[in-house]
Amino acid sequence: MDGLSEPEVRPNETTVPLMPCASVEETVGFYEALGFETTYKQNRPYVYLVVRWSGFQLHFGPAPEGLDPSRGTSGGCLVLVDAVAPYHAAFVAAMRRTYGKVLGSGLPRITRHRPGASRFTLYDPSGNSIIFIQRDEPAEVEYGGSKKLTGLAKALDNARILREFKNDDLQAFRALKSAIRRHGADAPAAERAIVLCHLIDLATILGEATDPWLTDLHALYLGPDDRHRVESELGHLAGLPQWLPPA
Repeated sequence: MDGLSEPEVRPNETTVPLMPCASVEETVGFYEALGFETTYKQNRPYVYLVVRWSGFQLHFGPAPEGLDPSRGTSGGCLVLVDAVAPYHAAFVAAMRRTYGKVLGSGLPRITRHRPGASRFTLYDPSGNSIIFIQRDEPAEVEYGGSKKLTGLAKALDNARILREFKNDDLQAFRALKSAIRRHGADAPAAERAIVLCHLIDLATILGEATDPWLTDLHALYLGPDDRHRVESELGHLAGLPQWLPPA
């Protein structure tokens, strides 16, 4: 031993996730459409890209050979924030200005954000997922649905977990289709209507037919209290007024 002490490690680190970029121009175009600033852009001798929004940055490097962005599993980054709703609102407004609509399917896209939800995901053209998470989100989530619920209520809770925490719209769609067949006949009208609205929304996102669910929804009688519950829980769905049966 030479008597020299080891240097002290001080807790002042910064991590920078490096995500794959399948197309520099498409990636820059998408993020700038959302209001990001491109602070670094390089194509040669290798791809390197940095975009910034508010107080955080996203870094991108070369995409591996054979990358399939459509799978949505390219890379990812967690962005921890005090409240997620303002971020979602800002990105949705930017999409409407640039694209004339909210990008809810395919790539790029943004997941839905219901009132009170603690996260949402932004998918970019390369299939990377940028997940915005509220800092005070519960540490434990009952994946697979709450054990305290039954029937359609349990299926709805399960679908919420699949959509908001696992980003699996297809599995949520399948779970709700199965639940409406098994429990729909005995469920309250408002609960059945909520499930049908979710099925319409998911079918639209997944490119499936919405007619079967719209037909069932229009056949339901919703009293004033039922309609109020549906509108209160699903007011964040843009198509809701057109889906519901006449009052």
